[in-house]
Amino acid sequence: MAFTLPDLPYAHDALAGLGMSKETLEYHHDLHHKAYVDNGNKLIAGTEWENKSLEEIVKGTYQSGAVAQNGIFNNASQHWNHNQFWEMMGPGEAKKMPGALEKAITDSFGSVQKFKEDFAAAGAGQFGSGWCWLVKDKDGGLKVTKTENGVNPLCFGQTALLGCDVWEHSYYIDFRNKRPAYLTNFLDKLVNWENVASRL
Repeated sequence: MAFTLPDLPYAHDALAGLGMSKETLEYHHDLHHKAYVDNGNKLIAGTEWENKSLEEIVKGTYQSGAVAQNGIFNNASQHWNHNQFWEMMGPGEAKKMPGALEKAITDSFGSVQKFKEDFAAAGAGQFGSGWCWLVKDKDGGLKVTKTENGVNPLCFGQTALLGCDVWEHSYYIDFRNKRPAYLTNFLDKLVNWENVASRL
């Protein structure tokens, strides 16, 4: 099935007051994400993956232990990652963390603050391009992970609860090279915790 670029779940300028500018979303969603969609469609045309779901393509084309992933995986996984990323953020100043999520995070990390520190450290410590994640592992516990390039929790049988894009195009317009500041702002102002809780 052909990939399609989803509309953003909010206006391009809806996050501007929270640290993600209209210009960033125009570049990141309208150009970068669209390129993954367009390139992915070209690469799967006429292959065994043409009529598979996005999740099936990501899991089926991931090569464990490979230094570099193949083109179909890279574009499909980045399409999946960005679909989640847009939904994991939202406008609105006072987005409170739902109680069930707060309890699960506290049980796993000791406190919400410790989780935020671990998550930000994973994102800041990811060398080069990639993502940091809060995942529900196969044993049901929560953990913070980081992945290179487009690799995501689907590859490891985990459920992605929260993901942050640490490719430079995600933050350079607004934060220049200050990735740690971008991550802190993401956690404190941009995350839609209701969406994260819905993934539990």
